[in-house]
Amino acid sequence: MDIKPLHILGLGAGIALLTVDIMLFMETRWFMVGIVLAFAAAGAPFWFSLLHENRRQREIELQFLEFMRSLTESVKSGISIPKSIVHVAKKDYLVLNPFVRKLANQIESGIPTRRALQIFAADTSNTIIKRSISIIVEAEQSGGDISDILTAVVDSVVNVKKIKEERKSSAYSQIVQGYIVFYIFIVIMLSMQLWLFPKLIGLSSNLQAGLAGSNLLGAGSAFNLDATFFSLIMIQGFFAGIMIGKFSDGSIKQGLLHSLILMVTSALLITVIKGSI
Repeated sequence: MDIKPLHILGLGAGIALLTVDIMLFMETRWFMVGIVLAFAAAGAPFWFSLLHENRRQREIELQFLEFMRSLTESVKSGISIPKSIVHVAKKDYLVLNPFVRKLANQIESGIPTRRALQIFAADTSNTIIKRSISIIVEAEQSGGDISDILTAVVDSVVNVKKIKEERKSSAYSQIVQGYIVFYIFIVIMLSMQLWLFPKLIGLSSNLQAGLAGSNLLGAGSAFNLDATFFSLIMIQGFFAGIMIGKFSDGSIKQGLLHSLILMVTSALLITVIKGSI
């Protein structure tokens, strides 16, 4: 990911929030909340950039489908592929326009069509487009019927997008369940820390002494249950997010976005309720 002014601004905001937090809330229960907010502010621009890029890639795929349909119709009318590309590039493909214009300009300047198509696919950084262009290039080299191949590529792109949408819609309930289960896990952990363990400690002084002596529980314990539970929640949030992203979009990158949401919201929830981790 390229570093943009927005990212620098977010990092600056995070540093500013952290500085204010240290200066004003160092000795209060809101200190850890401020730290979580500072890190969230610093990472928010990167998160929004990933969301924007995912949305942009989906739009590129849609416009590529329109481009391929126009190209197929032009080739079927008897026009060669280079001339068809130059002709259909004059249409409006929204977010795909810069790539299509560059492709047409390269062909007009004498760059071989095969090479220009490969550059076009590389510039878009889209897996579906790279795969489709690779099929077209291989078919052109083997001497097959290019119009039939273009039709097959269009059908393939349509089917891939349809499968993605069906998987996303069918996985929606699993996404909701994943979030609900995770937050129930947080509630259980907080209940154990704030209610169950203090009750157990208060049952009798003998029980408290026994647990403290075994280094399992107690104020003087060397084993920090708070830090352990917080680590468990962060680990759970990280892997739950990856699982949700893999189920819904088939992408670990998208899963990292869910992981970030779960980890930040759970950290905020814990620090607000407890005043610490």
